[in-house]
Amino acid sequence: MSKRVGLEISLAIAEAVKLADTDMIAAYPITPQTHIVERLAEMVAEGELKAAYINAESEHSAISLCVGSSIAGARTFTATSAQGLALMHEIMYITAALRLPIVMVVVNRAMSGPLSIWGDHSDVMGERDTGWIQLFAQNGQEAFDMTLQAFRIAEDHRVLLPVIVNIDGFTLSHVIEPIEILDQTELNKFMRTFKPKYPLDPRRPLTFGAFAIPEYYMEAKKQVEQAIFSSKAVIEEVWQEFDKLYGRHYTPIESYKTEDAKILLLTLGGIGETAQTAVDEMREQGIKVGLLKLVMYRPFPIQELRDACKAAQTLVICERAMSIGGQGGPIGFEVRSAFYNHRTDLQIHDIILGLGGRDVKVDDFKVLVKHASEKKPKEYELIGVRE
Repeated sequence: MSKRVGLEISLAIAEAVKLADTDMIAAYPITPQTHIVERLAEMVAEGELKAAYINAESEHSAISLCVGSSIAGARTFTATSAQGLALMHEIMYITAALRLPIVMVVVNRAMSGPLSIWGDHSDVMGERDTGWIQLFAQNGQEAFDMTLQAFRIAEDHRVLLPVIVNIDGFTLSHVIEPIEILDQTELNKFMRTFKPKYPLDPRRPLTFGAFAIPEYYMEAKKQVEQAIFSSKAVIEEVWQEFDKLYGRHYTPIESYKTEDAKILLLTLGGIGETAQTAVDEMREQGIKVGLLKLVMYRPFPIQELRDACKAAQTLVICERAMSIGGQGGPIGFEVRSAFYNHRTDLQIHDIILGLGGRDVKVDDFKVLVKHASEKKPKEYELIGVRE
């Protein structure tokens, strides 16, 4: 039977990796993800998890070890944050191009400089174009569930792409929440034995990481793009099966009180629950506001976003990453692209907030909605900055 326990979210993720019967973990410690790999190291040392655990000499080495492990046919996991993810950047493209089903949890943290260990989304937005599937959890239960789901998604032979599960640094990673932990018997209804499609085998020699001349490079990149777009159907299929088995429902965009809303907030990650409280309080005051929570960032759910905004007049994007010099944030660019030549009447306001772990409070969302209802929203605004 599953058990509901109060558990630090990082440790719940480690439990999911153990329950998935992971074969190899390569890790390098970096705040605030260290608790995940520390707990996994304990599990391996104490015999709870029969896996190879490699304490790499850097994050670049960790992801490189994951590449070799996955090619050899092992179910492979790693985790990182911020500068560590940046150090992996070179290999991230290679991992997706080789179609390796590696699962990584990124505990989102602000990128230096200045040096910050606190949470925002600037780290993972730098990996936007690498070819990894990206999911965002807003609480501990979602982090646990998505880690398990990520293995199923990545390893499906219709997908064969690496997956990032994003959780907020500190405000999720170090928080204790009640989480339903599945037992192994229950999980076995959902998990599959990993059967690599192209394992490294001396009896069947294969080439990995081959050189591509200009006549072939574009075709290879196109194949990765087609694979990530095609993965959406598999992701939704996995979510539907998970819902049927355990009663927890996932969609590319989660809608909350949007049916008659004229103003919609769009969030990513843990601030979605804060925004939900704000929506509840504004609804009690008769303000027709709703909330969209972006769960699946790659592949980007264009049609779902359009459908969710059909009745809205204003969309207020609340994101925690900047595209310096680009007048906005990465999500804002995606959203404007989704509505270009589709709806010209939807007012889109791109708000950058909560950088470097700055608090985002219930009242902040109320102010954003008030401004959006009183005047034509600006295209882009960075709020909370001291002049």
